[in-house]
Amino acid sequence: MDKFDHAIINELRLNARQSVSYIAQKVSLSRSAVTERIKKLEQSGVIRGYQVLLSESQKEGVSAYLEIQHRCAKCSEVVHVFNTIPEVVTCQGITGDMDLLVFVMAPSMKRLHEIREYFDAQPDITKIKTHVVMSEWINNQA
Repeated sequence: MDKFDHAIINELRLNARQSVSYIAQKVSLSRSAVTERIKKLEQSGVIRGYQVLLSESQKEGVSAYLEIQHRCAKCSEVVHVFNTIPEVVTCQGITGDMDLLVFVMAPSMKRLHEIREYFDAQPDITKIKTHVVMSEWINNQA
């Protein structure tokens, strides 16, 4: 990937629906060159697809980040707990007072509460701090 590919990707991140002509103008390439580069980026898997991302207020259900602290020697020893819950989207090791950051997308506040209670009942989990997502202002993940 060169500077033009990076510039094209940046433009697509801003608005994946903008015209090839507009992108070509922004990155100082011809329309055909931009079209070919986008095609190559898609075929090589750099661009894996395009999607609609709804704001949190438009989504059904509830999302939350749970900060988890545990007593295990390694995070990998407690991760199996989170694998059992289909609503768990991500589980990441973090620095600071807490050990893990778990992102959950549940169909209801009731289900989120059940998930949290399940985690809380695990003997190796010592502390949970829940952050319910109310709004999403930026999401550059796709």
